[in-house]
Amino acid sequence: MTDQNEAEPPAEPSAAPYVASETATTVDAGAPAPDQPRGRQPLTGNAIIQAVTEGHSVVITILAVFVALLVGAVLIVASDPVVLRAWDSFGYAPGTAFSATWDSVSAAYSALFEGAIFSPATISAAFHGGSVAAIFYPLSLTAFEATPLILTGLSVAVCFRAGMFNIGAAGQWVGGALVATWLGYAVNLPIVLHAVVCIIGAFVGGALIGWIVGEIKARTGAHEVILTIMLNYVMYNFLAFLLSSRGLLQAPGQTNAVAPNIKANAFLPHVGGPPPQVGVGFLIALAAAGATSWLLSRSTTGFEFRAVGASPSAARSAGISVERVWVLAFLIAGGLAGLSASTIVLGQTAPLTTNSYGTYGFDGITVALLGRARPLGVVLAGLLFGALNAGGTVMEAATGVPSDVTNVIEALIVLLVAAPPLIRALFRLRGTGGAGPQAVASKGWSG
Repeated sequence: MTDQNEAEPPAEPSAAPYVASETATTVDAGAPAPDQPRGRQPLTGNAIIQAVTEGHSVVITILAVFVALLVGAVLIVASDPVVLRAWDSFGYAPGTAFSATWDSVSAAYSALFEGAIFSPATISAAFHGGSVAAIFYPLSLTAFEATPLILTGLSVAVCFRAGMFNIGAAGQWVGGALVATWLGYAVNLPIVLHAVVCIIGAFVGGALIGWIVGEIKARTGAHEVILTIMLNYVMYNFLAFLLSSRGLLQAPGQTNAVAPNIKANAFLPHVGGPPPQVGVGFLIALAAAGATSWLLSRSTTGFEFRAVGASPSAARSAGISVERVWVLAFLIAGGLAGLSASTIVLGQTAPLTTNSYGTYGFDGITVALLGRARPLGVVLAGLLFGALNAGGTVMEAATGVPSDVTNVIEALIVLLVAAPPLIRALFRLRGTGGAGPQAVASKGWSG
């Protein structure tokens, strides 16, 4: 093979099988691609019916959300003592039981919707002298919650496309948070420039941690899953050490593990008003998604990622440096996780602590799986999870239903989307042989 294979796909699929498009099925070396793109189909009634009956990936996702909401409704009923007492009298008052069930579930999901999308009451109030900005407050909360999930989801998705499983977004998040925090309080710069420097520093900090994983894998062949899991714990404890050591990262005069407050010039401005409404961090997440989409689908580097993700041996035969792709993929993935940290560290007034990293890194895995490792899908999945997180808090405050119900719904959505045969069996859909997210996941483990 000559070097020109790096610039354009080989003529024969058997020479270097790769993921040809966002909808193509990953194939094994030497086998023709069974599901090559066939052009954009016209959106007709028959096409829609066929997509539904055959279980198109979008239909599978919608049905998975529907089933998860049904299970969530069962949990809502089981946690409501009023409804449970009504069902005790089902034998002589069935109407009361059904009515109580409907009232409980509809009230909970109405509060979930109003807390995540919009509330009809705020719209009505806006027409009678109320605040128009209040209409968009729930959406801003959803965007705020979705911002770090989108970026960590992109971090995981980049490695998925290169055939690797990045479980280290949490550790990479910590790396970015440490650099952003130090630059935020220790450096004096003008407004805007200070925030830009902190954002770049967060990307570099996360990229450094990702580069370590990629370099070790490239040089020794160690599995990235083990490396990233272990490095997560290294970064957790490194963060705790720095925040507990005077003269390092601990705030002066503090005995708790907490960093100094960053300077006001380093804060990311809030587009929708005061925190926790949506800020510039959300725009950074959207820009990162656009850049990642271009990288994976329009650039030579993206072609190399897809080629290595489909078959490392075939990519190596085509003249692609597999080891270089591994290092570069983890470097970019770590940088994206670092950007996620910057939106939290620079986007809210609370200083960095040992609990700041939360579950952003591991939630990024579920977001990437639900989004099928595509940037647009990751954005939509992040918004869905952001809506559930934002609405769950309002639902608990308004109805008393535990917000943990939304965590169960999120987990079920990912589980069902990752198992299309289960959805097809439940709704009696015909199989299509298309690749679901389980194909992406399986390729991730093959690195």
